[in-house]
Amino acid sequence: MIRVLFAIVGGILLGGIVHLVSVLALPRIASQDAYSRLTAMTPPNAVTPLPLADPGHSPMPFMDPAFAVAICRYDLSGGSIKLTVPVSQAYTSVSFYTRSDVAYYAINDRSAGRKVIELNLMTEAQHAELPEEEDVTAADRLIIDSPSKTGLIVLKALAPEPGMMAQAQASLAAAKCRLQTEPPMVKPEAKR
Repeated sequence: MIRVLFAIVGGILLGGIVHLVSVLALPRIASQDAYSRLTAMTPPNAVTPLPLADPGHSPMPFMDPAFAVAICRYDLSGGSIKLTVPVSQAYTSVSFYTRSDVAYYAINDRSAGRKVIELNLMTEAQHAELPEEEDVTAADRLIIDSPSKTGLIVLKALAPEPGMMAQAQASLAAAKCRLQTEPPMVKPEAKR
């Protein structure tokens, strides 16, 4: 009787360990993650609106039909990115994900406190190369350090009523995600 009990407990423990390992490893070995699916339909460093969610076809899982969604697939190997997103009437959010779908930053229109969400996205090395400016505060320039050179920026605008979806889509269509080709502005030092 004790051998049967040990076999049952051992089988349950082994099954639990196999289940846990497979659940934790699946996101790393999946070939059709969000980044891979969106690579075919989005150019790098540009905002691309996604089609509205419907039950039959959706480019990403669990899309909310009350939100207009746009994607910027970024690549920081050519330099930092300047992101500008005008806010919609109801609610606008911007979320940042690494290439392996790890969320590392999010901001919405209420926390930005402006009519336009403006920020700079760069790697830690690119951020370290920026010159120190005494008269520029963190409130003047929002800089996000990306843990990876590639990833996704997901822009969402809420349409609280179906008739407001066109306005939500228009606000995301006006968003800009582009490489900063010129170096950051540095004010010349005053002569003494």
